[in-house]
Amino acid sequence: MYRESDLIDVWFDSGAMPYAQWHYPFENKEIVEKSWKTADFIAEGVDQTRGWFYTLHAIAGLVFDGIAYKNVVSNGLVLDKNGHKMSKRLGNAVEPFATLKEYGADATRWYMISNANPWDNLKFDIDGIAEVRRKFFGTLYNTYSFFALYANLDSFSYAEKDIELEKRPEIDRWILSELNSLVQKVDDSYADYEPTRATRAIDSFVQDHLSNWYVRLCRRRFWKGEYGQDKISAYQTLYTCMLTVAKLGSPVAPFFMDKLYKDLTEATGKESFESVHLAEFPKYDVSLVDKSLEHKMETAQTISSLVLSLRAKEKIKVRQPLQKIMIPVMTAEQKEEIEAVSNLIKSEVNVKEIELLGDEANDILVKEIKPNFKTLGPKFGKDMKLISGKVAQFTKEDISTIEREGEITIDLNGKAVVLELADVEISSKDIEGWLVANAEGITVALDITISDELRKEGIARELVNRIQNARKDAGFEVTDKIKLTVQRFENLEDAVLTNTDYIKSETLTAELVFVDKLDSGVEIEFDNIKSVMLVEKV
Repeated sequence: MYRESDLIDVWFDSGAMPYAQWHYPFENKEIVEKSWKTADFIAEGVDQTRGWFYTLHAIAGLVFDGIAYKNVVSNGLVLDKNGHKMSKRLGNAVEPFATLKEYGADATRWYMISNANPWDNLKFDIDGIAEVRRKFFGTLYNTYSFFALYANLDSFSYAEKDIELEKRPEIDRWILSELNSLVQKVDDSYADYEPTRATRAIDSFVQDHLSNWYVRLCRRRFWKGEYGQDKISAYQTLYTCMLTVAKLGSPVAPFFMDKLYKDLTEATGKESFESVHLAEFPKYDVSLVDKSLEHKMETAQTISSLVLSLRAKEKIKVRQPLQKIMIPVMTAEQKEEIEAVSNLIKSEVNVKEIELLGDEANDILVKEIKPNFKTLGPKFGKDMKLISGKVAQFTKEDISTIEREGEITIDLNGKAVVLELADVEISSKDIEGWLVANAEGITVALDITISDELRKEGIARELVNRIQNARKDAGFEVTDKIKLTVQRFENLEDAVLTNTDYIKSETLTAELVFVDKLDSGVEIEFDNIKSVMLVEKV
């Protein structure tokens, strides 16, 4: 061994790497010139602009009269959570191996990629990884656990033929439509070297659509009723969603998604690949996409979110039924759309009825409008004050127009100016006994008056929750029937007797007994009620 005295800049060696690794041009000439001459992409820090990025192209230009790579991802820096450069001297450096040991590689990688684009600087916060592990991976794990529990009870192995799309309930068709829209979005994002956009889309689908909407609304389909077409459709739909998510998320979370994939496929034999990384990537199927259905369900989610926010504002628990919500509708199409999802909304927000208002809404609900300076400033600059004055003069009809059409044209010193819905902020005044909220052009009024009948049903629902928790803590199977003994307490017995059938059905209670004194059991306390109950398997 001897030292070579004739050296070029060391970056020349790095720039020659794509060809030197093949000992080109002395060997593998055909492989390099036909397959390995141009990379799809390279990734390095921005400081390599003069070094590696340049020499790669320079050598490719000299040798092949071409380029060395088609795309470049220029990585940003990893800073501490306050945006300062990490250093041992400042004591703000994070030990990577300790982080991986505590949180795992997948949660760390998902946090880093979903939190900031690779080319942006990342403010690294350990708490952010914990949140990703809990919210995204925890939600996906709990969804699988829910599926596995009932699939095992019903011996579901995907042995049946796929239920035809038109024979599936609307909510199944909706989630499959959202799933295929997700496939297209994620595939396009990966192809465009946009992993942040891809991971955020997957995260949103899992949390907002799959777990917080589909599974919650379909929960009863899995644990109630016979093993028939409706239940099989629910199993097949949820299985397909989880299998597809495992494939879509595998480039960023290879270990977790591989485990999820194998747990799903080994139980059904639907696919024979040894790993998710050997499986075929999902393909977008336009025949499964129904944009009108997606919009309809988005409307249901918006309305539900508004009602739930009003409940939270008034500190009324979701288990407490309320009588009615009123929703002004602008068009016949909007009315038809809301009517189609009204049962879903009532179930989600726990109200008895939905009243849709037409022209009479203007007499019941008083709306206010004001300019949104955050959007008006950049768009209109010095004309912003004049536009603000125009907005202040809007009539009820003007407010209805911009809500219905999404925009309105105003005259500004002889010039036509188009204002969009995002350029204004519309709110509604509360009316006595009601709370009002609006978002995305939809206004909701919630009746917060709780009658005696509603109050009793709320007590019954709270008791059902306590019984289900007691069943779980006692380790009962979901099919076990029970005897329920409850210590008498003012208002409790009356509420239970009024809703006996509901309580028994929800908790598989075969026998329900009230006693004056109960020495053993579980203490329960809610809504000014204090009692004791005993749950026994029969």
